[in-house]
Amino acid sequence: MRVALITGASSGIGLATSRAFLQSGVAVVGLGRSADKLAEAQAACEGLPAPFLGFAGDVTADDTPDKAVAFALEKFGRLDHLVNNAGIGSPEPVHTTDDATLDYFLGVMLRAPFRMARAALTAFGDEATIVNVSSTYALVGGLRGGAYSAAKAGLNGLTLHMAAQYGSAGIRSNAVAPGVIPTPMTYHRLEDDRFVRMNDDMTPSPRRGAAEDVAGAILFLSSPASGWINGQVLAVDGGWSSTKFLTEAALSSERTLTTPDWTHSGRPPKPAK
Repeated sequence: MRVALITGASSGIGLATSRAFLQSGVAVVGLGRSADKLAEAQAACEGLPAPFLGFAGDVTADDTPDKAVAFALEKFGRLDHLVNNAGIGSPEPVHTTDDATLDYFLGVMLRAPFRMARAALTAFGDEATIVNVSSTYALVGGLRGGAYSAAKAGLNGLTLHMAAQYGSAGIRSNAVAPGVIPTPMTYHRLEDDRFVRMNDDMTPSPRRGAAEDVAGAILFLSSPASGWINGQVLAVDGGWSSTKFLTEAALSSERTLTTPDWTHSGRPPKPAK
């Protein structure tokens, strides 16, 4: 039985990915910060063809990668797949982001995946895979991206490096770049009408994406079906990042021309003289 280590596995895309792997017969070590949430995730995965074991830990802690990999080897005797999914949201523009926030975003979404990959590489056997969960906001410019976009773009660069460095050893590295998926991390953003319009009105799909859509792409990139795919960033966004689409409602709406203030345009106020 093959084994996957998935970070951020207790909810959202991570839980959907865990279920997809388990349905395909791949055992999962699910890494998350909350033991209680991992227990709930394990209960939600009972009865599937492969086992789910939770490992509670902070992905940014120095000892977590080595401990999580050792746990997988102790429980299953092998490790075949790594999915770096853990992330955080609600970024701010550069001019409103302090150093502590910058370091936190980079720590969770770039430093931690780097260190998780480094630990997993010591345990991988033949035909192993790494899938990093990036973002469409690492592919296109967007308002308020700041540290989030920087971290995710760095993750794409890391993916390409690992594809070149370790591909000849049979270890494939790819990334998925989801659009805005309704999960606990994004629910509050989807209550913002402007944010919803920016995403829904610009997506040439009759529905919003779901965590299962992303999970299916991750499973594909981790399976023999994608055996000659290496070093790719796959957008899972209904066409949002690759088209210039507007819904009929958006095209027919009237636009009021006004002079934007800096809070909407993104321009910081000039310092007082």
